[in-house]
Amino acid sequence: MKEFLLVFRNDPEVMAARTEEEIHATGKKWMDWMGGIAAQNKLVSKGNRLFPNGKVVKPGNVVTDGPYTEIKETIGGYSIIKSDSYEEAVDLAKGCPIYVIGGNVEVREINEM
Repeated sequence: MKEFLLVFRNDPEVMAARTEEEIHATGKKWMDWMGGIAAQNKLVSKGNRLFPNGKVVKPGNVVTDGPYTEIKETIGGYSIIKSDSYEEAVDLAKGCPIYVIGGNVEVREINEM
């Protein structure tokens, strides 16, 4: 099996505007979705949530606020799964609850060289 990184992107303004009830409902959906992947023995790491701010270090030791100030969405977290193919990894990502709040999932195969 191959390992894939799922990168969860969202709009921090949308995230901040959610009610307590919405946060709890979405949290349950996340737990159910992750539990389903784990039940298939395909969850390598549930990963972690990330703060929306960061720094970008560029050549010449140039440091800017980031990660990407020119776009609205940020990386909100990540997980690592395993599957037999990209197609299967994408199918697993299709069940992610982040779509309910307008987010998206980037699926990347991990190169284990």
